[in-house]
Amino acid sequence: MSLSATYVPGATAIHRVPAGFKLVLLAALGVALAFLNQWWEPLALLGAVLACYPLARIPVGSVTTQLRPLIWVLLAVGAFQLIVSGWQSTVDVVVTVVALVLAAGLVSLTTSMEALTDVLLRMLRPLRRFGVAPERTALLISLSVRSVSVVAALAREVRDAQLARGLGRSPRAFAVPLLVRSLRHAQALGEALVARGVDD
Repeated sequence: MSLSATYVPGATAIHRVPAGFKLVLLAALGVALAFLNQWWEPLALLGAVLACYPLARIPVGSVTTQLRPLIWVLLAVGAFQLIVSGWQSTVDVVVTVVALVLAAGLVSLTTSMEALTDVLLRMLRPLRRFGVAPERTALLISLSVRSVSVVAALAREVRDAQLARGLGRSPRAFAVPLLVRSLRHAQALGEALVARGVDD
């Protein structure tokens, strides 16, 4: 899988939004979700994020693909919040996580790796005087933004193979292949980065 495997080329208005502005909006969304105190407010922001997917002509399946690996985590967190803090807190926490995952996924799907890395590089250059390596840091952040979509795609492949083999909902049959595929992807990515001299 290439570094830009999750990018969906397009000419929509969302694709044309500068990468830097997308990152600013993503950060602003995270800050807003952290400070909202009404249970329905994260739902409104999630609705805005979801509305951007058809505007960007991203298939609806991309939404479920990104969330499928998080289902058990969301259920566990939701159950805990429901017991400890009530349903309003449950909605707040779960919807906040979903909104951030889908927003990061939208940035990844509509922004090329090159554009994302370039804008991060410009932002990080002033930190060179403090010992920060802008090139490596920009690449690391870019890969981190894309990691959710990559793992989601791997999880979908494993799940489809699991169902095709009639293994049902066996956690072991899902977790072990996902771990192996993730490690193989990480190894291939590391070898590609070394070949490009990133470790110099």
